[in-house]
Amino acid sequence: MVIVFDIGNTNIKMGVFDGDELLYTLRMASTNKTGDEYWLLIKDMLAVKNISPRDVEGVIISSVNPNLNYTFEHMVETYFGTRPLTVGAGLKSGLIIKYDNPKELGADRVAGCVAAYKLYGAPCIVIDCGTATTFNVISPDGEFLGGAISFGLKAASSSLADTAARLPKVELSAPKSAIGKTTITNMQSGIIFGYSGMIESMVARLKKESGLLSARVIATGGIADIVNKCVSVIDVVDRTLTLRGLNILYNMNKR
Repeated sequence: MVIVFDIGNTNIKMGVFDGDELLYTLRMASTNKTGDEYWLLIKDMLAVKNISPRDVEGVIISSVNPNLNYTFEHMVETYFGTRPLTVGAGLKSGLIIKYDNPKELGADRVAGCVAAYKLYGAPCIVIDCGTATTFNVISPDGEFLGGAISFGLKAASSSLADTAARLPKVELSAPKSAIGKTTITNMQSGIIFGYSGMIESMVARLKKESGLLSARVIATGGIADIVNKCVSVIDVVDRTLTLRGLNILYNMNKR
């Protein structure tokens, strides 16, 4: 079995794979826990699924949260008895990175693009609706051409409520119409439909600039399902895309 960790700014996602099959997932908050504290959470989850650390042949980590890198690397070495692979420069991905400085490209974006390219084909545009929203463009030849980074929906919604004294925090769900009749539905309309409009506009612009008009659009992230109901440009929603990409990367690079 292989365990993959996607360490983000808000959450840590963990997946347990048996070959290509994703058996289990776990989500934890990205807090300042020690490696021992994270291990207790992980150990309990594995025990519930009757998995022993001895069953784990390897671990791979992608991280955009440098504060947790050492914590997880040390935890894996201590409790799984193996040195984890980490997504970064020098790791084979099967993609040709056209970034001016490939080292700047987020590890989670690499993993998501690897999975999209391998599982859904290219050309494609990968959208990750997470703490930030990232757009990634991949050519038919597996070239990562670049993309865009924008605000995340949850962060934008929280910021609106935090900075406007009379506006409450609202549930992230689409109202029945764009013309709201209450403060809550006004906010939901602006937040959800406004964000969806940004997604549609960016996809159209990326397709036009790249010339990849037939590119499939694959969306992932916690709110991808919400957005998909409000737009017509998304072809596939795969909330496990990054985890699957990490498993592919592990198998490409395992020692």
